[in-house]
Amino acid sequence: MTAVLLPIASLFLAVGLLLAGIGLFFSALGLRAHLAGFPVSVTGLVMSAFFLGYVVGTFLCPRIIHRVGHIRAFAAMAAVASTTAIVHAMVVDPWVWGLLRAVTGVCLVGLYMVIESWLNTVAPNQHRGRLLAAYVAVNLVAMAGGQLLILAGDVETFVPFGLVSILLSLALVPIAMTPVTQPQAVEAPSLGLRRLHAVSPIGVYGAVASGLVNSAFYGMGAVFGQRVGLSEGEIAAFMSATILGGAAMQWPIGHFSDRHDRRHVLLTVCLGGAALAGLGLATVSFWPAWLSGVGFLFGGLAFSVYGLSIAHVNDHLKPAEVLEATSGLLLLHGAGAAIGPTAAGMLMASLGPGSLMVYFAVALLALAALTIYRSRVRPEGPPTERSDFVSAAHSSPVVLELDPRADGAAASRPTA
Repeated sequence: MTAVLLPIASLFLAVGLLLAGIGLFFSALGLRAHLAGFPVSVTGLVMSAFFLGYVVGTFLCPRIIHRVGHIRAFAAMAAVASTTAIVHAMVVDPWVWGLLRAVTGVCLVGLYMVIESWLNTVAPNQHRGRLLAAYVAVNLVAMAGGQLLILAGDVETFVPFGLVSILLSLALVPIAMTPVTQPQAVEAPSLGLRRLHAVSPIGVYGAVASGLVNSAFYGMGAVFGQRVGLSEGEIAAFMSATILGGAAMQWPIGHFSDRHDRRHVLLTVCLGGAALAGLGLATVSFWPAWLSGVGFLFGGLAFSVYGLSIAHVNDHLKPAEVLEATSGLLLLHGAGAAIGPTAAGMLMASLGPGSLMVYFAVALLALAALTIYRSRVRPEGPPTERSDFVSAAHSSPVVLELDPRADGAAASRPTA
């Protein structure tokens, strides 16, 4: 048992350090950009560059890993990502930051691929679903913890960026000190968009919408808080509470959808999330102390959209098709994520910082409208045809191999 638990614990520690660093990185950059006088629309473009690099890295990193091996690729990409954090503090320029963010995005998806390849190698077959749920939880909790590290030092100084560099560098330690079996080669994913849309238009729309909302939150949430007058402590509390809400509520919402029409659950989540975004806008003006509580509930709903979308697609697929389809949805999520901060930044520049909440509400209401339309066009299949909900990670396509829905004999499922 120790031979299995030690590598898993080491991999979880590595990803926790990485995500704590990345979580701090997002918020520190957003706050520092404002202090440097960046227009909010420019800050949005800089934040989008990270997610664009992330999508590019999904196709580029498998080639790098195949050429030099997993451990060398991990060491190189961790070193580069750690360096970009320091260069951000040394050169405060939006063009340089945009390039650095893109490089960081490429590196992070490569680091994810290596960690998840090893995790797939050591994961016991009978516990893969539980392991995936734990992995998703570690991701979200680490991101939430990273937000609190904003308080470790003044964002106008080197301290936050140095701390990011330290965390990304320390992620190498558990990897280097733990012997793990060389995993299989990582393959670049394929995106069968036409097939995915034919199987489940709602799943496609949901993956894109979740990318639009989640990336705008991570990229512009701290900017929103700073520009509406929150203190750094209040910003950290709001960001952390929202992410923890996503960690706490994804599982109960997902499993509730196993027993009900998943599209009705998705519709309710979208309408509830839009209402909470509106409440968040009012809260900032009249009851700022309540913003973290509203954020917790909003995150619980908004962060569940991606998992519900995947589950709905899988309801209409054979087990052998799940891995490829979910990989395609992950790329669609990434495409939405590359647009999200830019779109939110432009809206905030036009209507004021509080319009980030308007952006969230509009994106979720648009998905709600599409869900209503598709629910009328295509009736839902009987409950016995539904797959079980599994916690969804939007890290790299490699983690999808942990999804137990991809295993088992092929069964006939409707695709109409």
